[in-house]
Amino acid sequence: MKFLKYFIIIFISLTTPIKADLDKKLLNQLEDGGKVIFIRHAYAPGNGDPNNFNLYDCSTQRNLNKEGREQAKYIGKFFKKNNIKIDKVLSSEWCRCKETAKIAFKNFSTNSFLNSFYSSNFAKNKEKQIRALNDYIRKFQSDKNLILITHYVLISEVLNYAPSSGEIIVSDKNFNMLGNIEIDY
Repeated sequence: MKFLKYFIIIFISLTTPIKADLDKKLLNQLEDGGKVIFIRHAYAPGNGDPNNFNLYDCSTQRNLNKEGREQAKYIGKFFKKNNIKIDKVLSSEWCRCKETAKIAFKNFSTNSFLNSFYSSNFAKNKEKQIRALNDYIRKFQSDKNLILITHYVLISEVLNYAPSSGEIIVSDKNFNMLGNIEIDY
């Protein structure tokens, strides 16, 4: 048992500088600009949307709670603190994504290709949304970064990655994942 404890302590000690180096490398890549930054909306308790969900009525949706709003603030602080250049911020039309965008970045616009297709009501939109997202990214030209605030299902579909609430995932324009950042709040 003692050996296991020592092994764990040594492993943590050895991997911590590696994580710091990876974070620094990722921040350097963000400084270069031209990256696609996916952000899963901040914490909104629950899973999916209620049966009475209405895209145009936030009271019918799963929304950020106090913890989620704090997380969104920290996302914004992270980008400011690290002077990450932003071309534009696009959000899903879902209220939890728009609220994350508003709290973190103030200025944003919505685009339906970032919407969720988790529920059976929206599953039929998946292929159309993915095509529209691909077209948009293919045409995107900037020396700054593009931020996309969206949902678990879209990120996992495009990047083959399972994000946590509020997680930042950085990719190139070909959707090759370059790294991720989890915000402590």
